[in-house]
Amino acid sequence: MNEISRRKMLVAGGTLGALCLASPANARSLWTWSPSGSLAGSGTGTDPNWVWDDEADQLLASVIDRGDVPRVNQALRTWTRNDQPLPDSLPADVRDFMQRARQLPAWADQRKLDAAAQFNRTKGIYVGVLYGLGSGLMSTAIPKEARAVYYSQGGADMKDRVAKTAKLGYDVGDLDAYQPQGSMIVTAVKTRMVHAAVRHLLPKSPGWSGTNGGQKIPISLADMMVTWHSLPTFVMRKMLEWGVRVNSTDSAAYLHVWQVTAHMLGVRDEYIPATWAAANAQSKQLLDPALGPTREGVALANDLLDIVAEVDGGLTRPMIAGFSRYTVGDQIGNWIGLSREPFWETLVRTAWPKLVAFREHLMPLPLIPDAAWALEEVIRRFVLLFFSEGRRISIEIPDSNRPS
Repeated sequence: MNEISRRKMLVAGGTLGALCLASPANARSLWTWSPSGSLAGSGTGTDPNWVWDDEADQLLASVIDRGDVPRVNQALRTWTRNDQPLPDSLPADVRDFMQRARQLPAWADQRKLDAAAQFNRTKGIYVGVLYGLGSGLMSTAIPKEARAVYYSQGGADMKDRVAKTAKLGYDVGDLDAYQPQGSMIVTAVKTRMVHAAVRHLLPKSPGWSGTNGGQKIPISLADMMVTWHSLPTFVMRKMLEWGVRVNSTDSAAYLHVWQVTAHMLGVRDEYIPATWAAANAQSKQLLDPALGPTREGVALANDLLDIVAEVDGGLTRPMIAGFSRYTVGDQIGNWIGLSREPFWETLVRTAWPKLVAFREHLMPLPLIPDAAWALEEVIRRFVLLFFSEGRRISIEIPDSNRPS
């Protein structure tokens, strides 16, 4: 057994013991979701709270400890398309890992991926709103995620952190996402490596230590699936609540692109739901109990609201707070410190359903989908350009935590 695996087993064992003494507020239910509902159809049934990404973790620990992060980052800046060869200047072990990690799973269905791209083309306005003012703000009400972001290197520059997170969300929905000319494979592999680096670095942060109910190593596969459910599962549920027309083909395609993405980010197939029913069941066990208030989450939410208001000078904090409360609900809104805005909350509750109904009525008309996609693509590119301050968004491997 390698050293990292031994270390994880010792940490997990000690943490499980500590949980037996935890207060009810920190307790969590036993893992009961059956792997029969997963893409794999079977599995060990191991609680994913104590499972990480061993292959990537071992590699990045070595890269960081031997001082190779600047070299790897410099090489990776030139790798931007799915079909590009890996840079020759990468260390051999990094190159070998990435060559394996960039391969799509055998079960990936290109027809469904293409259908997902078309779904995002027609429903992009809802998906974008829900990613930004729904999932993005919800992430600050996930204590483990909020603390991991806050105390990692990315927490010191939230505009840069949001830009990189937005890139992943936008790349998933891009028309060329998993096509050779697209960039989602690149984004997923780089993000997987960043997660592994954070797992190695964050336990050394005094701020992180002792803040997560005994979990010493961040970003377990359970944590990753919590975030996953805050994205596609949440988005699909809200679109259906809003009366957005989603047929069975589009629904299956949207789930599939996120299933592929979970796999590419290092999640084992036995934890990836095979159907929306399985996803909703898993979300109830993973996401719902994971939500709650933290000081770090309030701080991050405040930063995010400032950034969103800065992106569009026509949006004010009260307007954003009103729409966000409509999207994530009052409890999460209270947890992350959203102000109460009776005027905007009433206006959004009244006007948004009518706008959705109006748009859904227009979409079947000729040229409307193309026009809607063009407008939404302009908005998407503007947001990314603003966050990156005119620079190419480059997902970089960290070599330190947030400065004290």
